[in-house]
Amino acid sequence: MAKDNLLSIVVPPEVITAVTDAINVIVTQLKPYLISLKPEERKKLPKMGDKTLPFVSKVIEYAGTNPEFIPPFMNLAELKNDFAAVTVLNQMFHPLTGTVSNLNDTILVEGSDSFKESLKYYDSVKISAKNDVPGAKTIYEDLRKRFEPQKKNSEEEDSKTE
Repeated sequence: MAKDNLLSIVVPPEVITAVTDAINVIVTQLKPYLISLKPEERKKLPKMGDKTLPFVSKVIEYAGTNPEFIPPFMNLAELKNDFAAVTVLNQMFHPLTGTVSNLNDTILVEGSDSFKESLKYYDSVKISAKNDVPGAKTIYEDLRKRFEPQKKNSEEEDSKTE
């Protein structure tokens, strides 16, 4: 039999507990300092990337040594505060991005393996139901719902209002 399984891992319960506890600490500790934006709000904002960080840092430095160029409508204290927040949050964010990416990849592969194996069972039940094997039809009818075409949201909304 060919090996279809791309990955096979078992995360020990003590690791699950430790990681879940650590995530809960991170979420609880950062919650008061984080916000959530809608996609359209994100689009409207100018973005600070790797090239912009040194620019902002230099502006803060120059504004400190050459304050005569600070316009009256600019708040240097707030700029320093915002930039300090970006610096601190990036120190937490960057180590997590690799882990989150790897977590996502692992979930993708394990999910693919699970789905492929499930399809083998489904195909067996489907054939058994076609051949009137007792008990197969009930299982097949339940599992085949996954493959039925989904109604679009507008159709669902229309049916709710009728």
